[in-house]
Amino acid sequence: MTTFVDRVELHVAAGNGGHGCASVHREKFKPLGGPDGGNGGRGGDVVLVVDQDVTTLLEYHHSPHRKATNGKPGEGGNRSGKDGTDLVLPVPDGTVVMDKQGNVLADLVGQGTTFVAGQGGRGGLGNAALASARRKAPGFALLGEPGIARDVVLELKTVADVALVGYPSAGKSSLISVLSAAKPKIADYPFTTLVPNLGVVTAGSTVYTIADVPGLIPGASEGRGLGLEFLRHVERCSVLVHVLDTATLESDRDPATDLDVIEAELRAYGAGLADRPRIVVLNKIDVPDGRDLAEMIRPELESRGYQVFEVSAVSHEGLKELSYALAKIVADTRAAQPVQESTRVVIRPQAVDDAGFTVTAEEDGLFRVRGEKPERWVRQTDFSNDEAVGYLADRLNRLGVEDELLKAGAKPGDGVAIGPDDNAVVFDWEPSMAAGAEMLGRRGEDHRFDAPRAAVTRRRDKQAERDEAEQEFRGFDPFE
Repeated sequence: MTTFVDRVELHVAAGNGGHGCASVHREKFKPLGGPDGGNGGRGGDVVLVVDQDVTTLLEYHHSPHRKATNGKPGEGGNRSGKDGTDLVLPVPDGTVVMDKQGNVLADLVGQGTTFVAGQGGRGGLGNAALASARRKAPGFALLGEPGIARDVVLELKTVADVALVGYPSAGKSSLISVLSAAKPKIADYPFTTLVPNLGVVTAGSTVYTIADVPGLIPGASEGRGLGLEFLRHVERCSVLVHVLDTATLESDRDPATDLDVIEAELRAYGAGLADRPRIVVLNKIDVPDGRDLAEMIRPELESRGYQVFEVSAVSHEGLKELSYALAKIVADTRAAQPVQESTRVVIRPQAVDDAGFTVTAEEDGLFRVRGEKPERWVRQTDFSNDEAVGYLADRLNRLGVEDELLKAGAKPGDGVAIGPDDNAVVFDWEPSMAAGAEMLGRRGEDHRFDAPRAAVTRRRDKQAERDEAEQEFRGFDPFE
């Protein structure tokens, strides 16, 4: 059964925004007391957050589909809908978030680091928020926006200071078990280690982490063995430790050749590993033949510029010197790193000549409008409500879409598409089109609130006419 997963494809969907409410306040003797529809609630976000207690992506391997809750719709009486609950997904420290094309979206390092993988949709405005001096009682509300849904790839790169690399059965697991409190599986056959093991080492005042990477073999960078699956776990390490087996029973292997093979695989993998400090550990010197081979090969390795240590995970010989040497390299690397600056907010103002949308004429005679605002407004419009469509036309006109369509050569009756190619709203364009409440007067005005006043005025005029007629009747003399 799989217990460790370091790469998954996650399908996230943020919550949809709640729809706004179209409502009119009613009381006795006040049949049209004004709009009181509340706004819809915001949809929940999908948030990835680093949790030190999580060490694998196994949970998302079994359940890759995650969705946040939707916002609630608004209600009458100016009651706004409840916001959707954010879905917080804990991930291990060192998780890299990418899209399906391999573009890095976020590199999550450090406890509490967060990334919004899917943003919830905005809630639609109720008719109370849409009321204005010209449109006093809107008979429509805006729809909630859909939440962002996308596929992301999570890839775990172990955050450790030291990486132990080498052939299978070179003694890496035994070495990490005696240097730290880690308890990896140890056996006398190849590929005992199937997942990276982490251990914490204390050497003087320096505390550092050490990772045991599964054994590498020739062709690991091309996918042979387990190397390609786990070479990513050495990318963040400050120092690489070559663990060489001096007591191997294979006649065609020797420590120098093993070192050359592993170095060739690291160069082929790339990822900036060429400039990492190296230390060579000649392991298993507790075996008589192993000690003799270590003493024989050590001068050659030192002549190449390597710092060499002869150790035994069984007798613990040479481990203290190795531990302190690694601690010094780690401390020097940490001191050389730039001081982490406080988070800065980067403001990118919009260009003064940026209209926020574009109009392009396509070959089939269709004019396509693209832009954040027009596309968002279309998503918020209830096309079954004529008044809402008229409100959309007003917004597009104020933004300058009609002027740009005229400049692009659009004529009344031409098709206009707003939105992406696969999900656009297409309609026949009429520059002076009036719809909904606008048909009651000039576009953008609403005379329904003026109707009661007009009725009262008409009643007063009729009453005045009756009074005048009565006065004339009383003053009429039939004998004259």
